[in-house]
Amino acid sequence: MTILVWNVIGVLMSRCFINETNTDDIAVMVSGNVDDHLAEGREVFNYFDSRGDERINVSQVGDVLRALGQNPTEADIKNCCAQWKEPDHRITFEEFVPIFQTINNSRAVPSIEEFIEGLSHFDKDGNGNINVAELRHLLTTLGERLSDEEADQLLAGHEDSHGNVNIADFVRHVSQR
Repeated sequence: MTILVWNVIGVLMSRCFINETNTDDIAVMVSGNVDDHLAEGREVFNYFDSRGDERINVSQVGDVLRALGQNPTEADIKNCCAQWKEPDHRITFEEFVPIFQTINNSRAVPSIEEFIEGLSHFDKDGNGNINVAELRHLLTTLGERLSDEEADQLLAGHEDSHGNVNIADFVRHVSQR
């Protein structure tokens, strides 16, 4: 529900800028529930505003997105913030909302079954398990790499007596975090 609300907010914010409408007029255009989500987003945004000027550094965009439940890659953030060359450039909440919308719309969240299927390609024996060392290697070397400590936390309690991790159980556990 929150993601849908943020999409609506993003569209409304974009229309406000296109029509040069004052952003205070958004309150007139949206219902109370959306107002609550907009307020929540602004509250999170303002938490990262260290100067009290209602702006954040471009370098904080990823942190704010993650605090709002998104999981952008560093490449996603870099692409969305490419227009601001200096990492200490500060943006307003109104500039942030379309970034949120772009990140939100670009990510189709894979289903649990798709994650299981993806990891099953590393199941050499076809028994639904993956070697814990191999899984740890994947987590720390590919894509958005985890630190050794993060991988240890994620894998804790999943290794069986043969040094394997049940793929389906692992994916379900991780998806509930």
